[in-house]
Amino acid sequence: MSIVNALTIDVEDYFQVSALAPHFPRRQWDTVPCRVERNVDLILSLLHEYGAKGTFFTLGWIAERYPHLVRLIAMEGHEVASHGYAHQRASDQTPEAFGADIRLAKTVLEDIAGVEVKGYRAPSFSIGAGNPWAHDCIAEAGYAYSSSVYPVKHDHYGMPDAPRFPYRLDNGLIEMPITTVRYLGRNLPAGGGGYFRLLPYSASRWLIRRVNNEERRSAMFYFHPWEVDPDQPMVEGTTFKTRFRHYVNLSRTEGRLRQLMSDFAWGRMDEVFLATA
Repeated sequence: MSIVNALTIDVEDYFQVSALAPHFPRRQWDTVPCRVERNVDLILSLLHEYGAKGTFFTLGWIAERYPHLVRLIAMEGHEVASHGYAHQRASDQTPEAFGADIRLAKTVLEDIAGVEVKGYRAPSFSIGAGNPWAHDCIAEAGYAYSSSVYPVKHDHYGMPDAPRFPYRLDNGLIEMPITTVRYLGRNLPAGGGGYFRLLPYSASRWLIRRVNNEERRSAMFYFHPWEVDPDQPMVEGTTFKTRFRHYVNLSRTEGRLRQLMSDFAWGRMDEVFLATA
């Protein structure tokens, strides 16, 4: 029997990513034309075509403006989870502000979708050794699990010494890290994101197969709706690093996702991990 992996989508629009924050202050978000509807529709069609299910970590800000999108996600059998309300890094907030943000997002999503929201993912995987209090806030807000730690070394996030697979914290919360592969003494990113666009598809396939076949564990993969949108506006005035990370191979993402859907079995976070935790 093939191992089922967890497919996750961080539902935010292109102008809400952390790297572009200097160009799109939150007070101006309402003035920027959104492209998230078209992109989520494409993803839902893709998942339906391949019989896959997934978990949509959705911003409360998006949910309030596009409630029909959240209801559609739930209606089609996918898991609705929280990405916070305003896409603020946990590490940039006080415990009080962070707690208020994630409680608001949970309330908004549950009211719209009519289902319990069990999962939370911090923007930019911004929970690490410097803010362990965030896990207590997540548990106190009523979430059953978090997927906010990436056990890699990265210039914007990462907790390389964290466990590589789901683990239960002392407060009862289950943390489900993004998938990595241990190789030559270091953790290699195997869970998607920008690496999925930057590296050849064969690299992602090899990494996920290694987790499935050699470690006999389910992998977790993530991407964003804006990554299937090669026609999104090119933001002027960004650094070369930001332009490269954000725009590289956008035109290839949909095709690579189709390969991913064909090569592996995909399900929701709560059904792949939570039921056996």
